[in-house]
Amino acid sequence: MLDLGIDLNVWPWIWLGIAVVFALIELTVLAGSFVLLPFSVSAFVAALLGFYDVPIELQWLAFVGGGAVLWVVTYHYAKKFAGENELQPGVGADRLVGLEGIVTTTIDPDDSDRRGRVTAHGEIWGAISSDRSVITVGTHVRVVAVNGTKVTVQPLDPPRSPTPSPQYPPPPPT
Repeated sequence: MLDLGIDLNVWPWIWLGIAVVFALIELTVLAGSFVLLPFSVSAFVAALLGFYDVPIELQWLAFVGGGAVLWVVTYHYAKKFAGENELQPGVGADRLVGLEGIVTTTIDPDDSDRRGRVTAHGEIWGAISSDRSVITVGTHVRVVAVNGTKVTVQPLDPPRSPTPSPQYPPPPPT
């Protein structure tokens, strides 16, 4: 029999204290990273076993073995979850760099109010041209940089030359 010099009636309270301390450390210091939470749960199970006068060896087995099993299960679940939910490269607005978009409001470098707009990745962004050219509505563009709340874009389509509209009837000679 495992004898650590502690009264067997005290062990359930020790396990309960360990469960609470591990849970508090998990939530405050480790910010919910699920490192100590499995052992907090297994300490609570060991406390329940202690209240039912289960031998101390089985309480320790529930704490160490159960915590290890829960930790492995949690680790595999977290690894799978993290793999399924990977973010695109970049952080914040920088994730837009390299994405394609469509000009929704003409981008004109001479527009002092910077009213040019682009829809990229389902979001509408203020836009400026990378080569200071006018980019018309409907042009497909690629985001090359993010500067604050504006994206810098370059056109993907070749510039379109305006097609003259036919005039009917032809203008009278003057």
